[in-house]
Order: sequence, then structure tokens, then C-alpha cells
Amino acid sequence: MASYKKSGKIVKKIQKFFSEQNKTKCVLGLSGGIDSALTLALLVKALGNKNITCILMPNTKITKNQSTNDAKKLAEKLGVRYFIVPIDEMLESFQTPWKQSNTAKANLSARTRALLLYNYANSNNALVAGTGNKSEYYLGYFTKYGDAAADFFPIGNLLKKEVREISKELNLPKEFLEKAPSAELWEGQEDEKELGLTYAQIDELLPLILEKKKIPASQKQAAEKIKKLIEATEHKRKSPLII
Repeated sequence: MASYKKSGKIVKKIQKFFSEQNKTKCVLGLSGGIDSALTLALLVKALGNKNITCILMPNTKITKNQSTNDAKKLAEKLGVRYFIVPIDEMLESFQTPWKQSNTAKANLSARTRALLLYNYANSNNALVAGTGNKSEYYLGYFTKYGDAAADFFPIGNLLKKEVREISKELNLPKEFLEKAPSAELWEGQEDEKELGLTYAQIDELLPLILEKKKIPASQKQAAEKIKKLIEATEHKRKSPLII
């Protein structure tokens, strides 16, 4: 019941935000992961499926076919308009006179997707919905001007476990609940492996750290890792400094 109440509050806040902005249309990137799936489900409840557009933006050399197929099926199930726009050629055409780092290459995928979302939004008088959650936000697990580029974040105040709880209550397909979280920025990438932390650890410890509460002795090492990630990525959560 608590999760249901929370989803209802999110829906009402989305409706209020769009009313204040005098907008009715919304676009989001649909990846095939649970975060974007829940974001889409909430937006449909708040704005109606005719006002939502999804853009599926696979890098076909890396993105799993299952991810694209799952995203497509969900959009069709919810009656939402969608486009499939592979980003391979856009990435390949991006050439520089310097050697790009692996991080720069991975971030380029996220920033290319943001470019497409805002191109659609500007062309159709729509707002861009971000799909990041609270766990990722505080750990800085997102790309500046990439998946962080959005006009609002419907699930930005939900821990990963809350994302799963609400997704179950909204009856999202089981494939979204079962797959390992991954941004698919490179082949074989999984969020928990990259972070070196499970979402269960993050969701248990992050609220304690933010509220400055006592950390269980058995979790102090993981808590220190989370604190360091928060400190190291603080710049991502601040507006650029104006000198």
C-alpha cells in the first residue's frame, strides 16, 4: 500500500509539473531496463499514452537485442508512439584529432541519446523525462549532459528497491524485474559489477549516510566506498560555476 501511495503521489506531481509548464507532451529514452520502464508507466498514468513518445536508441554493436525487443513490446503494450533510432552511425562519424579515452567513448553514447531526445522535444513542444533513480543520482552514476540531461526526473527520489516495488505493483512485465541492471555502454557492462556494490547495499546504506545515522559495523567498508563516490561526483549534482 505504501508503494501504491508513493506512485500515486508521483503521478500527481507529474501532472502538476506539466500544468505549471503549460505542456502536455513528453518524450523519454526507453532502454529495456526497469528504470525507463517504470518512468514510462508513470508518465502514461499521469499524461495519457497519446501524449508520450519513446525513442529507442540502441548501439547495435553493444545493445542486446532483448533490450530493444523488451522496450518495443512495452511501448506497444501501453499504446505509446515510439521510434527506433540506432546511434551506431552517429558514434562512428564522431572523429577527433586526439585519442579518446574509453570513458569519453562510453559517455558519447549517453550524450548522443540526449541530443536525439532534445531534438525531438524541441521539434514537438515536448519535455524530456529523465529515467535516473535516487541510488544512481547520489553515487554520480550517470553522464553529465547525457542521461542527466532532462527537464524532470519522475523516479529521481526512488531507491532502486522502491523502483522494483512500484514496478511490481504496476504489473510491469517480469523481464524488466529479472534482468541485471546495465546501462549497456560497453559490451558485458553491468551496473553492480562496475560500482563494486550491490543495489541492496546501496539502498540500505545510502539513507543512513544522507541522514548521518549509525552504520552497521559489518557494512562500514561498503559505506566508506559509497561516501567516496558521493564526494567524488559532487560536481555532477551542481550547476556549473559562474566566475
